[in-house]
Amino acid sequence: MQTGRVQYHAFRLRQLGFGQRLGLSMLLLVLLGGLAASFQFVRVHHGPRDGKPGLGLDDVRGVYHGIQRTAPLVTALERGHPETLPLDQREMLLRWLEGPRVSEDYDSLDLGDAAPAELLDAQCLSCHSRQATDGDGIGQTVPLTYWDDVQKVAFSTQVEPMSEEILLATTHTHALSMALIGLVVVVLGSATRFSRGAVGALSLAVGLGLVLDIGGWWLARETVAFVPLIVLGGGAYGLGCVLLAVLALLELWLPARD
Repeated sequence: MQTGRVQYHAFRLRQLGFGQRLGLSMLLLVLLGGLAASFQFVRVHHGPRDGKPGLGLDDVRGVYHGIQRTAPLVTALERGHPETLPLDQREMLLRWLEGPRVSEDYDSLDLGDAAPAELLDAQCLSCHSRQATDGDGIGQTVPLTYWDDVQKVAFSTQVEPMSEEILLATTHTHALSMALIGLVVVVLGSATRFSRGAVGALSLAVGLGLVLDIGGWWLARETVAFVPLIVLGGGAYGLGCVLLAVLALLELWLPARD
């Protein structure tokens, strides 16, 4: 007596009808465009948060933990640099840097020789000009010749993190929508002809990445060391979603396998 064994054939997206494949392809293209727009929004909205161009780790730190950074020029003056600077001039420079008119009073004519530009010129440019021979080349990396140079080191940075109420609302909306997007691309990626190991790794990146990203929002609020989790998790989630969506598109239009 012969016994037969039932064979199961995994469903593949290529088995769908033409209209289904075309419609699903359009939706995936919109999804990829939305992911690109989301990254661009984060770059534009949060990029200037630390006062520097571009999106960096400090911008993420500012959003979820906050930033409090003393101006490098203040730090140098408070630690006694330069040693030859008279005490009264040091105090004048510190009052200027801690006041509300840093840019306005930099080269104020009303202050005369006590203007910060005059004090910096007399006390600092022997080392901090681009042509200086003293200072072991510090004038090339930290010049103080012009206001455009000085303003880069004259301002302290204080960025408040988003409030707990806004963070809660953000978590509410993003946790649901991003989890659903992840679920869709994982299911679609699983219905392709590609390596189960590769699809499994990408699926793990999506799921674990989202946990690290959203969990990092709350952990970083109290402990700044968790900020890199947000970048790592968000990057893994986004890259995993994009690659799974691309695999699904390929499956929809590559020639069917026998």
